[in-house]
Amino acid sequence: MNSTIILFLISLILMLIANFISKKSFMDREKNSPFECGFDPKNSSRLPFSLQFFLIAVIFLIFDVEIALLMPMIMIMKFSNIYYWTITSLMFLLILLIGLYHEWNQGALSWAN
Repeated sequence: MNSTIILFLISLILMLIANFISKKSFMDREKNSPFECGFDPKNSSRLPFSLQFFLIAVIFLIFDVEIALLMPMIMIMKFSNIYYWTITSLMFLLILLIGLYHEWNQGALSWAN
């Protein structure tokens, strides 16, 4: 228990030191603006980003990983107790379906606004 606290404090101190060292000493409009041959930029250097696309991509990754977790369950079916396997599989699928329903209910799956 003592070593855990010591390791936590050491990592916290190192993160704080890195945070203080990495800060810029002055914030200037010219230093923060993008370089464009010495002229003022004509438009913003930031491109518009679709938050809806990001949400769909994150949902796809989550469900893709969960499908990869479902595949080995088919292989272990013949080695395990069928009762426990069924309970585990149904609970896992129930969690997936509740998550999908929640995302659908929140409107994260609809493209048209």
